[in-house]
Amino acid sequence: MSYIVLARKWRPKRFAEMVGQEHVLRALGNALDSGKVHHAFLFTGTRGVGKTTVARILAKSLNCEKGVSANPCGACAACREIDEGRFVDLIEVDAASRTKVDDTREMLDNVQYAPTRGRYKVYLIDEVHMLSNHSFNALLKTFEEPPPHVKFLLATTDPQKLPVTVLSRCLQFSLKRLSTHLIAERLKFIAAAETLEFEPAAAALLARAAEGSMRDALSLMDQLIAFGGGALNEANARSMLGTIDRGHVTRILDALAVQDGPGLLAHVQELDRDAPDYDRALIELAAFLQRIAIVQIVPDAAQDDEEFDAEALSRLARAISPEDVQLYYQIALGGRRDLAMAPEPRAGFEMSLLRMLAFRPDSAAAHSASPAPAQATAAPGKSLTVNAANWTDVVDSAGLSGMVRQFALNCVPASFDNDVLRLHVDPAASDRRTKQTDEKLAQCLSAYLGREIAIKFETAESSLITPARRRVMAEQDKALRAAAAFEEDAAVKGLRERFGAEIDAASVKPTS
Repeated sequence: MSYIVLARKWRPKRFAEMVGQEHVLRALGNALDSGKVHHAFLFTGTRGVGKTTVARILAKSLNCEKGVSANPCGACAACREIDEGRFVDLIEVDAASRTKVDDTREMLDNVQYAPTRGRYKVYLIDEVHMLSNHSFNALLKTFEEPPPHVKFLLATTDPQKLPVTVLSRCLQFSLKRLSTHLIAERLKFIAAAETLEFEPAAAALLARAAEGSMRDALSLMDQLIAFGGGALNEANARSMLGTIDRGHVTRILDALAVQDGPGLLAHVQELDRDAPDYDRALIELAAFLQRIAIVQIVPDAAQDDEEFDAEALSRLARAISPEDVQLYYQIALGGRRDLAMAPEPRAGFEMSLLRMLAFRPDSAAAHSASPAPAQATAAPGKSLTVNAANWTDVVDSAGLSGMVRQFALNCVPASFDNDVLRLHVDPAASDRRTKQTDEKLAQCLSAYLGREIAIKFETAESSLITPARRRVMAEQDKALRAAAAFEEDAAVKGLRERFGAEIDAASVKPTS
């Protein structure tokens, strides 16, 4: 007997068997049970989230011999034939291979005729965005005045390519990417039903690699069955997917926890012997840090984690401060962005880890984000005063962000005496000042300085040179110098002399 791949064998045959997409299933179920079924549906979403599966179950619900309902019987001739892909009144069209208008007209020639076997003639058009504009125009007339016995079910991964005239005539349902947890639970259910030996960590790895696609997850599970000879364990999953051994990540985090630089580099050298994908290594590191952050808030979460070692999670959650965990996580994400520009991948990975050693979170800035009062003593090395010369550094160090930061950069300190800070405000930015801005600025500066301060605002003359205006002036100067350098370039001069070319000054941008 021929082998049926898991994605086909375990494709849901009823709405109740589907994983996720409750928002779509509820709407379709209500429409079917009430008998108010629209003539055209559009299902959108990324690959493998259930678009065509939902469409086929809907076709079955419409044509079940027991009646139209959200729960087709699955036993009648119509249900069985739809499951087997041989129901004459379910016309499935792959728009990617039938893009021409003649193909569409040929399909629509039979729309007017009544169904041969079923209650409705259902047209399921997959990847509908691949149709040509002429094909869409041919469809429009039928969409506007459909025969009562016809239903159109459209599926696409790219709804932006559909004409608005088509979109406006369909009920549109957007299927979401499935969560890693939902996919992992489904894989464990299928593995148990197939009597396969499996480790929960392996299911979690496959679910994460599937990136929201149930079909991809089942294909990866098929691949792992072949790779491991039927053994679905974590070691085989990591080897097949190319992910690194979790032990390497644990040892790296242990070294970071005690600020052991030589040990950290030794662990990288050990990791390099396995020729790893360093982008995946940073992903693993970030994933571990995210779980550590959760355990720091909810300690019992370590025991419920099937993917990460509970003892390592609890130990590292105690050994690394919450501020360091957040900083390391951000550096790991930034390291992934920088990896392509690194001299070579290992160097980029090492530099990300060295940044984690070199940079320390500002405890007072972190303190300003908490509800605790700001009466603590300022940390060593901080400026205990504020003036025009150090204002930009103070703004950078005090944890200001968003509109508060932008407003602060449009101010200049005039004086700071007896814990009263007088700020001159650029007239152009005075409309950005609100009560919330004033309070947040005072709160953050008080926390940074380690004592309560008050702020008084005064609107200054228009010639005030604020940090924001200084930055704009620097950018303008850089643009002028770039334009001048461009005009003096020998190649540009040659083009102007030979062809009478003109320079569009506004298009010249500095390289950095």
